[in-house]
Amino acid sequence: METSCIAVVEDDREIRALVVDLLNREGFEAVGCRTAGEFDQLNERRRIDLAVLDIMLPGEDGLSLCRRLRATGDVPVLMVTAKGDDIDRIVGLEVGADDYLPKPFNPRELVARVRAILRRTRDQHRAVPAITNERYRFGGWSLDVGARAVSSPDGNDVELTGGEFDLLLCFVTHPQRVLNRDQLLDWTRGRSVGPFDRAVDVQLSRLRRKLAATPRGETIIKTVRGGGYQFTLKVERV
Repeated sequence: METSCIAVVEDDREIRALVVDLLNREGFEAVGCRTAGEFDQLNERRRIDLAVLDIMLPGEDGLSLCRRLRATGDVPVLMVTAKGDDIDRIVGLEVGADDYLPKPFNPRELVARVRAILRRTRDQHRAVPAITNERYRFGGWSLDVGARAVSSPDGNDVELTGGEFDLLLCFVTHPQRVLNRDQLLDWTRGRSVGPFDRAVDVQLSRLRRKLAATPRGETIIKTVRGGGYQFTLKVERV
């Protein structure tokens, strides 16, 4: 099996060296980058399977780099923040990070979250199998699993992050069923997440807001009091 390449973008030399060494000992190929510019040079030379980004970087910060990665490609992002304020984590998820981890962090938790992100993005051990020729239609919308693309009834593409697409795919493949938060966590993020992980809540809120930008899109995912969430439309597989 090909070794996953992980870019560790961290300006603190000691922390960068520790994380790189830890990931290398866990069987990954980790490469340290001090700045966003060094990451760009690495990304030009080879494929990056995951970027571990510190928010506070010299020059272009981690949030800006994450936003740029989301606009230009599909490199998964684990955002690391030194601040304990929830707003920093929420902002990281809002710009497209797949997960976040506050400093100081437990090394085992870092490895667990890295493995969970790679597992999701490689479509392994997923409760919703991503078969490349699967396409779905619902209320004028269309979802192409292989292309990981969604278009609205007016024909416009809807830009979703990897986590948002995985959530929508869960709902589309389980239409008109009430799905609770634990199910969504298991199916989209793996069982390595912490019991108080709120990333799925942020991604779900963001997904619903993007769907609501289209008329009647706000009714697609309904909140069921005390139960969870329900995809309201009938789904046709094409």
